[in-house]
Amino acid sequence: MMSRILVAMSGGVDSSFAAALLLQQGHKVEGVTMKLSAGVCCDIASAQAVCAHLGIAHRIIDMQREFERSVVHNFISEYRAGRTPNPCIRCNDIIKFQALLSHARDNGFDFLATGHYARIEQNPATGRYLLKKGADPGKDQSYFLYRLTQDQLADVLFPLGAMHKKEVREQSRLQRLPAAERPESQEICFVPDNNYRAFLREHAPDVLRRGEITMIDGTVVGKHNGIAFFTVGQRRKLGVAAGERLYVTRIEPETGRVVLGQRRDLETSSLQVSDTIFLPFDRLEKLLAVEVKVRYRSTLQAATIQPADSGRIAVAFDHPVTGVTPGQAAVFYEGDIVVGGGTIER
Repeated sequence: MMSRILVAMSGGVDSSFAAALLLQQGHKVEGVTMKLSAGVCCDIASAQAVCAHLGIAHRIIDMQREFERSVVHNFISEYRAGRTPNPCIRCNDIIKFQALLSHARDNGFDFLATGHYARIEQNPATGRYLLKKGADPGKDQSYFLYRLTQDQLADVLFPLGAMHKKEVREQSRLQRLPAAERPESQEICFVPDNNYRAFLREHAPDVLRRGEITMIDGTVVGKHNGIAFFTVGQRRKLGVAAGERLYVTRIEPETGRVVLGQRRDLETSSLQVSDTIFLPFDRLEKLLAVEVKVRYRSTLQAATIQPADSGRIAVAFDHPVTGVTPGQAAVFYEGDIVVGGGTIER
């Protein structure tokens, strides 16, 4: 059945081919590009060129104010607090699947589609929508989408979920899409050259507060220009001369200290997660065995999760893991199904 579908188009090859694919399937398609951050995010001209090539309408929505308030300000405040944020998750949650989906619904579209590599299926036994990994393990983006609600999943499409990136690129070339050769987008769209330190210096100079760099035993080994320039697990640009490889093991916003240690000091067997959301069910009520990703590019780790105090979820790993960073997301999986996730606390 033909549907009226609004496709979020960044100007890149993935969202461009998603629009082309839906058009091939007989749907009535329009493209939309959000103006987010003074032209450094989505490439409006590229999206317009693709829509002209496909013969579909294209619209531009100015969401700069909401993006600045909800994503950029949060990014700065999290670093100021000694945490490491994931702005892509927040952008998907608030900008794409709240604000943009509302725009699609208000304008009579049946669905909002994006170029994410993930899949949505409905469980016939429960009727609930399930978010699943994309078929391409190298491009799976389900980690960034764990905050999707049942209401949102009902009206969202991921046309590329069953495809591999190589196939998308090849098919885009065959169709002579103007975006076919565009390179992968940078990691943080609003941070030029992915240099978050330079970004913070320009947009939040108050983070430039000097403090001590210490070892775990309290020994002072140096000074730093701001805790925002460090993240747990970091081992480069520490500003300390040492005969051994050192890592940031802890950041203390209260004292302004950056604490260094060895790799083994990064290992943890448990953590707590706040602001959790679950997809196959409304809430976690008992112990559940899952696999956990503590960063987008981290490997899945076997663990059990269970309810904890203050509405948090306690995660106990089967084996100690490294790379656990406050402010990042911990996302829970059962096979290829996203169970849920939340924000890692100290």
